Amino acid sequence: MDYSREELMTAVSGQMPIKRWEHTEGVMAAAVQLANKYGGDPVKADLAALLHDVAKYWPIQEQQAVVRNHPLLDQDLLNHDKQLLHSEVGYFVARSDYGVSDIEVLDAIRYHTSGRIGMTLMDKIICLADYIEPGRDFPGVDYIREQANQSLEEGLIAGFDSTIRFLLDKKKVIYPLTILARNDLVGQMKSASTKDSSIT
Repeated sequence: MDYSREELMTAVSGQMPIKRWEHTEGVMAAAVQLANKYGGDPVKADLAALLHDVAKYWPIQEQQAVVRNHPLLDQDLLNHDKQLLHSEVGYFVARSDYGVSDIEVLDAIRYHTSGRIGMTLMDKIICLADYIEPGRDFPGVDYIREQANQSLEEGLIAGFDSTIRFLLDKKKVIYPLTILARNDLVGQMKSASTKDSSIT
């Protein structure tokens, strides 16, 4: 990687309002805590969390241009809520501008908003940390935090349920990958439960 942690923090914090940087710091702390609890790499978790919102406050036109001009990025995002773009752009920027080459870190940035089928441990850590960082204050966040203490999967299911419920109430389009990610996690939980019951 081309940047030290301190240089990255300076570069990233300079691209967002103070409130969003405070959120990023909260996600970093939550991600390290989750990594330590669930067997992830805390150094990678810290790096992915640091960069997860790096493109959040770029002008939407710039974010759209990055996705449009790089065919390997998910072009389908251009047809969905603009809030989803910053994850894909953040993945690209982390790799191209900041020299991050670790695919675990890059994918965790890429899927921290939508989730995906077959989420890796690092995907789960960053996505869940984004929901439960200490500064978050929205209806149901305490329940998500409680579930996060049980397992990453339980926490994420609660988080995705909250997001889907919010979008339904607002009569907004739901990004299909989020529904697929949620259903995949439910399947993982059922599979784990079946294994546990067969052992006993």
